Amino acid sequence: MAYTEIEYEVRDGVATLTLNRPDRMNAYTNTMRAETLDAFDRIDADDAVRAVVVTGAGRAFCAGADLAAGGDTFNKDKSQDMFAGRDVLEDGTPRDGGGTVALRIARCLKPVIGAFNGAAVGVGVTMTLPMDIRIASEKAKFGFVFARRGIVTEAASSWFLPRLVGIAQAMEWAVTGRVFDAAEALRGGLVSRVVAPDELLPTAYALAREIADNTSAVSVAAIRRLLWSGLSAPSPWDAHVADSHLMAALGSAADAAEGVTSFLEKRPAVFPMRVSTDLPADVPEWPVR
Repeated sequence: MAYTEIEYEVRDGVATLTLNRPDRMNAYTNTMRAETLDAFDRIDADDAVRAVVVTGAGRAFCAGADLAAGGDTFNKDKSQDMFAGRDVLEDGTPRDGGGTVALRIARCLKPVIGAFNGAAVGVGVTMTLPMDIRIASEKAKFGFVFARRGIVTEAASSWFLPRLVGIAQAMEWAVTGRVFDAAEALRGGLVSRVVAPDELLPTAYALAREIADNTSAVSVAAIRRLLWSGLSAPSPWDAHVADSHLMAALGSAADAAEGVTSFLEKRPAVFPMRVSTDLPADVPEWPVR
């Protein structure tokens, strides 16, 4: 796929996905949705990619849905941009388009770092909730503005947001629909750190490099699935069962031998296993489809 509304680059084991409609503050469209889905398929298929950084071009991360269709923007009979085209639920209801992106990011086998360079509003923030680490520029602003547009929280954010920040904080942001700054996002747990604008991408890339340079790709993929799927495990026992299967599968594999041997020999590890070929069958499918 030739991309027109995102940019995609891989360098030194780190993929960068940049939302690229700066003249429209990177407002979300169905084209951007399709290109983002394609990029994440490429990310999972490419063993050279060890971590992902997602950011925005220009002064915004993503200002939310493109409202060029006016009052019909969210009308399923008149506008396709906010929905998933022919991708429908079993009862024929069109799937929320932002949700297809959020669930694809959730299913990614590589860790994903969101780098908020500016405004992240509506789908511009909800689609990032399945990302593993979120870092904000001091200039970033956030808003779950759906109640002010007469619609509901989407992109599976009714599941993700309370688990990230707690139900009380999620409810306050969602029912007021107000826009808030990076400092409040940090206090509420939406982002893990706030940095000066010129430090945003270097900070994100430093984290990505720490992953790429020091860890087993297969271990990271398995851990990512275990942690996210564990949020809805019925009990710690169920999580223990999942842990046990993967400890048994990976403990006797080549990466475990290399990880221990390199530590004892006081040298950097060179992990031989690859996500594309060596992921154990016991890694949970998540989200379950």
